[in-house]
Amino acid sequence: MAAVTIFGKGNMGQAIGDVFKQGGNQVTYLGHGDPVADLGDIVVLAVPYPAAISIAKANQAALAHKVVVDITNPLNFDTWDALVVPADSSAAAEIAALLPESKVVKAFNTTFAATLQSRKVGDAQTTVMAASDADDAKAVLADALTDSGVAFVDAGSLKRARELESLGFLQMTLATKEKIGWTGGFGVMK
Repeated sequence: MAAVTIFGKGNMGQAIGDVFKQGGNQVTYLGHGDPVADLGDIVVLAVPYPAAISIAKANQAALAHKVVVDITNPLNFDTWDALVVPADSSAAAEIAALLPESKVVKAFNTTFAATLQSRKVGDAQTTVMAASDADDAKAVLADALTDSGVAFVDAGSLKRARELESLGFLQMTLATKEKIGWTGGFGVMK
């Protein structure tokens, strides 16, 4: 059992928390402005990208030596036409640069809240893909998701976060244009 702290009480934060709870983990929720006390071993940033950056900057010491999960897709929400991070970077890489003593993992950004709640994308099991330079952090996350109802795939190093964010961006733009539903998305078949 892992102790999980989730920054974010919205749809994604609640859905991710439910997945962790089903896996037998203890979950605590914090709002963006809530005081930070004892954080869990796994800390999920289930907030928009600018808020994730703000939380990382304000809590560097508290997040040290923690597995920090970045779920953001750093879209330009004014245009819905681009990612706001440099082309050779990712939101996860930007957060990792702010948290050199943390183990940053990109995960949950290619799933919608509804597919986490149902544990299904169409007829396929919902899959959480994770990218990180810390293999032990990915192992901690995978272990916490055991028996949660979702599948886990190690997507490689933190460099793969850029592709995961592009995939999440594509999925979101398809949903906003009603090409797919918010209860659908991309599935991973083995």
